[in-house]
Amino acid sequence: MTTSTEISLTGKIAFISGASKGIGVSIAESFAAAGVDLALTARNEQELEQTAENTRKHGVRVWTRTAELSDADDVKALAGEVLEEFGRVDILVNNAGVAKHQPFFDVDLDTFHTVINVNLLAPMLLTQAFASGMIERKSGKIVNVSSRGAIRAIPTGATYCASKAALQLMTQTMAIEFGPHNVQANCVAPTVTMTPMGESAWPPSPRRDAKLAKIPTGRFANPEEVASTVLYLASSHADFINGVELPIDGGEGAG
Repeated sequence: MTTSTEISLTGKIAFISGASKGIGVSIAESFAAAGVDLALTARNEQELEQTAENTRKHGVRVWTRTAELSDADDVKALAGEVLEEFGRVDILVNNAGVAKHQPFFDVDLDTFHTVINVNLLAPMLLTQAFASGMIERKSGKIVNVSSRGAIRAIPTGATYCASKAALQLMTQTMAIEFGPHNVQANCVAPTVTMTPMGESAWPPSPRRDAKLAKIPTGRFANPEEVASTVLYLASSHADFINGVELPIDGGEGAG
């Protein structure tokens, strides 16, 4: 048993969705620094290629493909191409997500299906595609990026909160079914994170001040803090952590 706190995952292959922005970029960069070869997807080709260019500086192999994760057929095709390219996936990070906030009575079916498809159906399909190989090899890690919104409801967040809460319980189901095969599945649940999207959604305002007042550390998360937690859960240091939803919230949930 190693006692080193340094995480090295050289030789591992990871699939990361939503790798063109914010948290996904930080996860990709932290994984590349740990020696992981990467299969990356997102919708924005230019931004995705920028992530690939930056991560290749660590000397790892990086493959990219744009995809629309609200389209089940595209998700299945994407997974097939990843397996054709790499042969296996050792670490699956379901990071891509979409938030479309609407008052409850204004929720329309198109919005509902888009949010559920991206936040819940795509992780299920990708896990079905990659986890079977993990089970055969008796080794694998699945990390799903949930949200504080899975734990506490957000006004106008009916579809988003429902999708993330469902992702949490689906992750726990994975943990129960895959655990006997040495495959661990966990969630991280960040509070507001200071990505460009987070900065835009939470500008200086009384609303921002009220949110910060609930966080004992007095600040929001940064993408690197989320990424380092995902990297830990993807490593052998977390081999006995299975089926958790780990809040990254500065103590917000303790109040």
